[in-house]
Amino acid sequence: MDQENFLDPIFKPRSIAVIGASTQVEKWGHRMVARPLNTGYRGAIYPVNPNSQEVAGLKAFASISDLPQDIDLAVITLPAPMVARALKECIGHGIRGAIVISAGFAEAGTEGKKFQDENVRIAAEAKIPLVGPNCMGIWSAAVGLNLAFEEAPFRGSIAFISQSGTLGNYLMLLAKSKGYSFSGFVSSGNQAMLEVTDYLEYFGQDIDTRALILYIEGIVDANRFARVAKKLANKKPIMVYKAGRFEVGVRAALSHTASLAGNDQIFDALCKQAGLIRCYDPLHTFDMAMALTSQPLPKGNRVAIISGGGGYCVTMAEASVAWGLDVPQLHPSASDQIKKILHPFAPQPWNPVDAASDVRPMTYARALEILMGLDYIDGVFMMIPFMFEFQLRSPASIRDLMDATEIICSLPGKYNKPLLGNMIPRASVGPALDLMQKAGIPFYASQDESARAMHALDRYSRILANKG
Repeated sequence: MDQENFLDPIFKPRSIAVIGASTQVEKWGHRMVARPLNTGYRGAIYPVNPNSQEVAGLKAFASISDLPQDIDLAVITLPAPMVARALKECIGHGIRGAIVISAGFAEAGTEGKKFQDENVRIAAEAKIPLVGPNCMGIWSAAVGLNLAFEEAPFRGSIAFISQSGTLGNYLMLLAKSKGYSFSGFVSSGNQAMLEVTDYLEYFGQDIDTRALILYIEGIVDANRFARVAKKLANKKPIMVYKAGRFEVGVRAALSHTASLAGNDQIFDALCKQAGLIRCYDPLHTFDMAMALTSQPLPKGNRVAIISGGGGYCVTMAEASVAWGLDVPQLHPSASDQIKKILHPFAPQPWNPVDAASDVRPMTYARALEILMGLDYIDGVFMMIPFMFEFQLRSPASIRDLMDATEIICSLPGKYNKPLLGNMIPRASVGPALDLMQKAGIPFYASQDESARAMHALDRYSRILANKG
């Protein structure tokens, strides 16, 4: 089955019907109307509510049979015992896909499992995709459909598949606060019909997705997952966090989404064989994905460091080594070449390069170009504080700032090497920072985040080279 076409009614619907739409703002039936309405969904929205003439300012329909024809997606928020009948009516009306937000299914016990199995049987016989149940919806940049968040994510090239809706929502909020952007998000819930592997296949075929992040509590078919993941990992990096490393996580996963977490050692071996980048903190996956979608892959793990202050140089070097990176000493010729650019009182630059609080933009542009051009340096870290402060300057100094920034922005493409930055959150502003971010140079709040991102670039480079 072609997953791309099969799941298009979910991720590229031209219209949606909300079954169980509500006028009460605190209910899911209202959120599923208001969220896409208020965050830029480009298709039509049809609320179904037999007791109201409108929901969130939109005309409401008394029943599914009253809806217009040619609707792609049904979003169902009814109580669990009512979902099967509604699903049948949706299929009878020609609706081509369904997302069941409602809880009360397999995660709730034997009776709920019967409801869930019936829904799967109905959807499977009709050959339509069914997301959930017990999920929190999706985000699709392709059509601007946002069911999962009060504010839409930034559009980008990372797909996030999360078996937990609440955790997924929390992580997406943190990611947005850091400026990360996404092509898609799905809260897979109980995975009654569609599981993580189905979404992996779908986004693997999506030309707008360049990296994938998985939060997994359980895998239905481990062999199929391993086969699909290994094939896809050769084309796109996949970061994965799996719950169930410890017994308490296994128990929690079972009660949360009715998932059997499985043996952690077996899963770890699967990740290594398939070429997945496993993470042990779910937020780490986002830091890694940001670099992997924006920077060239390094040929090795040798890095250079430059900053206007020695403290950053020391701590960035230590973080690099902690993440398995090498910080080689510069050859005397390169060290002397950079020394000529710096102030006379700056220390000899052996790597890290301490520019001794130099505030001249072109100093950093020239030094970075030397570092990026060295054949024994595979990537560079930088923290250049002056570039994130914009005060009234002379026209000549502004031009110098912009010229230096343009040079820096060109370096990753020119030398085919990654360049990662650090900044001070909320205090870092200015046109130079804006230009570098638009050019795809990622900036991180801490040295550990930067080192982890470079480690991911090196790790994926090794995966592609079959070095493991």
